[in-house]
Amino acid sequence: MLRKGDLTQGGITTTLLQFTLPMLAGSLLQQCYNIADTLIVGQCIGANALAAVGSAYTLMVFLISILLGLSMGSGTVFSLQYGAGNLPALRRSVYVSFLLIGTVTVLLNGAAFLWLDPILRWLQVPSDVYPLMHGYLWIIFWGIAFTFLYNFYAALLRAVGDSVTPLWFLAVSVVLNIGLDLFLILVLDRGIEGAAVATVVAQGAAASGILLYTYKKRPELRLQREDMRFDRSSLKEITSFSTLTCIQQSVMNFGILMVQGLVNSFGTAVMAAFAAAVKIDSFAYMPVQEFGNAFSTFVAQNFGARKGDRIRRGVRSAFLITIVFSLVISLLVFFFAKPLMLIFVRPDETEILRIGVEYLRIEGAFYSGIGILFLLYGYYRAVRMPGMSVVLTVLSLGTRVVLSYWLASIPSIGVTGIWWSIPIGWFLADLAGIAYYRYRKYAALRA
Repeated sequence: MLRKGDLTQGGITTTLLQFTLPMLAGSLLQQCYNIADTLIVGQCIGANALAAVGSAYTLMVFLISILLGLSMGSGTVFSLQYGAGNLPALRRSVYVSFLLIGTVTVLLNGAAFLWLDPILRWLQVPSDVYPLMHGYLWIIFWGIAFTFLYNFYAALLRAVGDSVTPLWFLAVSVVLNIGLDLFLILVLDRGIEGAAVATVVAQGAAASGILLYTYKKRPELRLQREDMRFDRSSLKEITSFSTLTCIQQSVMNFGILMVQGLVNSFGTAVMAAFAAAVKIDSFAYMPVQEFGNAFSTFVAQNFGARKGDRIRRGVRSAFLITIVFSLVISLLVFFFAKPLMLIFVRPDETEILRIGVEYLRIEGAFYSGIGILFLLYGYYRAVRMPGMSVVLTVLSLGTRVVLSYWLASIPSIGVTGIWWSIPIGWFLADLAGIAYYRYRKYAALRA
């Protein structure tokens, strides 16, 4: 009998796309948290506020990536156990994982408050942006616990094949976020701090909703007394997957944070252009990122069910879909770079527009590189090789950071070198990941 959320049966391409679409819609909505802040702040407050929110977003993505990486790693274990039909082991893993990531969340939150000023100085935030960014982040940090709760339960539900439910709670919270943004900024004139309050309240709504739903509507996932114990095998497996996935996510976003610091050193105009362009990026390659996450769940369930041939056919289908989609998006971003920038930037801010358009036409032309990399990350997590995802991340981000600092130091290249370093890092990591996949495939055939 076909279980709810079973990805081990049915047509591969259809199954992948049907599972991906709600995840994609959810991620696009999640981006709306910061997009709403950026759009309203950029159009209603000005360039300094836009630079502050954009740079704060990069820092928050780094901090949240730690929790997201832990949740994604746990989700892979959940998928493997669900694919194998072992619900008692799944519930034990949920308990262990919740305590582990919850503890990390508390420590991370405390560190974020304690080291806020040193972090902002390290990021070379200009003096005219510093107080705005400090005030915004001080409020945003109060929502880190909500971010943990939402992402943990979203990862759990997606691991068992339910990618629709997280979408509904996220949709409600995004509408709430936008409504509060407009009310607090335009009506109450609370400025950038009002945008932060709106985000935290909306995150709390999403976290509360998905937690209550999982408890009441998914009894097979509800923890029983016998599940609430530290099973050593569960702890070992959760720690192995979660730690490596956390490292992968953290390394990736730490590299981006280092690049953000370099961008900040070029002044407020470059900061503001980068802030707006990164939001466009987030929407542009979000579909392939979520497709990679869906692909990972697909591979993990089939790996747990020992369906190797289905995995191989899924790899071929996923790569074809990703490359075709990425090429289409790259063309759209290239030709519509200026209208897209005008969503966030006023028409009279010509220097910000010029820099942002240049970024999008260089980096945005190569979205297929990041699309393939997301598939490789997902594949190696799912086949119990999360360490390979870390290797690919270090290769991609290491190349980006080194090239960025080197090229940007050459006066004739300057900030443009930062933009070119991004796709170069993607494609070097792609080559390494595909080469290793083919090596393992032929090694298995010879055996």
